[in-house]
Amino acid sequence: MLLRNKNAVIYGGSGAIGGAVARTFAREGARVFLAARTPGPLESVASGIRAEGGAVETAVLDALDERAVDAHADDVAERAGGIDVSFNLIAHNDVQGTPLAEMALADFERPVVTALRTNFLTARAAARHMKPRRSGVILVFGGYGDPAPEFSLGGLQVAFQALESLRRQLACELGPYGIRALTLQTAGIAETLPADFDGREAIVHDIERRTMLKRAATLEDVGNVAAFAASDRARSMTATALNITCGTQVD
Repeated sequence: MLLRNKNAVIYGGSGAIGGAVARTFAREGARVFLAARTPGPLESVASGIRAEGGAVETAVLDALDERAVDAHADDVAERAGGIDVSFNLIAHNDVQGTPLAEMALADFERPVVTALRTNFLTARAAARHMKPRRSGVILVFGGYGDPAPEFSLGGLQVAFQALESLRRQLACELGPYGIRALTLQTAGIAETLPADFDGREAIVHDIERRTMLKRAATLEDVGNVAAFAASDRARSMTATALNITCGTQVD
C-alpha cells in the first residue's frame, strides 16, 4: 500500500474528484479526513469508504473560513498524531461562457479569490503541523492556465496560474523542512460533467479529441496519480506538476 499509516486531509471530499481521491487514498492505506460544507454527500463518500474497510472521518467545514480550517487541522493533528498529506479540491465557483469584456467583476474575481484563499489557508494549516515533523505533502489541483482561444473561461485560467505561483512558493519555503508541494494538472475530467448536462456529449468529444491518447483522464486516473504523488515513492518530486492531460498539454 502506497499510503499505509499516512494521515490525509481532503477538502472538498464530497465532490466527484475529492471522493475519487479519498477512495483511492483509503484503499492505499491512508487514514482519510474528509472536509466539506454539505453533510449528505460527505457522509455518502465516507460510507462507501467504510464499506470497503477504509479508515475515514468527516467534518462539515467551509474551507474558506480561516478559523475553521485552522481548528480542524489542529484537531486532526492532535488526534491522529500529525498530518502527512493535504489536498484541496473544493470548487472555485467560476463562471464560463461569458467573454471577459462582458463579464461582471464579481464573476471574474470569484474563482481567483476562492482558489487562492482556500489553498493558502489549507496549505498553511497543514504546514504548521508538518514542519516540526519535517515531512509532508501538499497537493494542488488545477490546469495549465494557458489561454484557450475557443472558450470564454472567465477567471478560471487566471486562478490556475495564481495557484501555480502559490505552489512554487510553498515548495521553496517548505522544502528545507522536508515538505513537498506538487500540482496535478488536467485538461478536464469528463466524468465530472452531469449526465443531463446540455451539450455534454460535445464537450466530452472535444476533450478527447484534443488528447494524444484519444481519451480523457478519468477520476480513477486522478486518484492513482494523487496517491503516487503523496507517497514516499515520489519523495524526490517537489516544485513541479504532474501532467495528467492524456497528452493535451506537452511539457
